[in-house]
Amino acid sequence: MHPIDLTVATWRKSTHSNPDGGACVEVADNFPGVVPVRDSKYPGGPVLAFPAAEWASFVGPGRGGGI
Repeated sequence: MHPIDLTVATWRKSTHSNPDGGACVEVADNFPGVVPVRDSKYPGGPVLAFPAAEWASFVGPGRGGGI
């Protein structure tokens, strides 16, 4: 996988995240073929990057309104 320039990431919070600010997952949709994922409590922390097809397989079964 090639390096990803996360300075251009547009992050959005999962619809399944805790509305009180805890247990929040954010994803960036604006990268073709890859889905960066981070903990919104630590926006400067580590980011996991998944191939889009693998991410779709991961969230697909539990998807009830999107992530």
